[in-house]
Amino acid sequence: MAQSETVDRILDAAEQLFAERGFSETSLRQITSKAKVNLAAVNYHFGSKNALIQAVFDRFINPFTRILRERLNDAAKGSEAVSLEELLQIITVSIVSVPRRNEKSLSIFMRLLGLAYTQSQGHLRKYLEEQYRTEFKLFMNLLRQATPHLTPVERFWRMQFMQGAVAFTMSSSEALGSILENEKGARAPVEEIVAQLIPFLAAGINAPSHASNELNTSPEAVEGIHGA
Repeated sequence: MAQSETVDRILDAAEQLFAERGFSETSLRQITSKAKVNLAAVNYHFGSKNALIQAVFDRFINPFTRILRERLNDAAKGSEAVSLEELLQIITVSIVSVPRRNEKSLSIFMRLLGLAYTQSQGHLRKYLEEQYRTEFKLFMNLLRQATPHLTPVERFWRMQFMQGAVAFTMSSSEALGSILENEKGARAPVEEIVAQLIPFLAAGINAPSHASNELNTSPEAVEGIHGA
């Protein structure tokens, strides 16, 4: 078996098992059994389970960041500031523009992305932050410019909410599409899901701040409302 074929089989098996069972619950022996290779092959090509997890992510993240970096750079060179909606469009369209090995590869990756933040995978989050620091910094600079009304803490939380919404929606796109077709008689290709997602995310990110909500519901504000 050629080395590239062996690597692809290991990565395919690991990707599927991680998505189905989680990172901690999936053993290297389960991966080698599914890939039909021996444990020595995993150790030779990857060295450790953590390195294998990182390699699984790289298969999607590398082409994604190439597309994203090009689009963000083009947007940053423009004469006008990039709006929040335009920025979200760049992110989501870049995600669906990544070449897919099969029809489920996008939903599997989004499932893995969600698991990276819900399971104890500090090594992975650190790896992604270091490996893709340039793209993340460029995106955050544009996001700060598009949301000057938010505090750093508010922007942090809304980024987490955005990531959660995107990861859930895209990882569940096949199931959600089936529900929509059965209950509403409509179909939703990935491009339509993205079109529906962008205004929702923009409205959430631009929602009134927590401090403003507290101010508006203070006793003085309530008294003023009742007296109006």
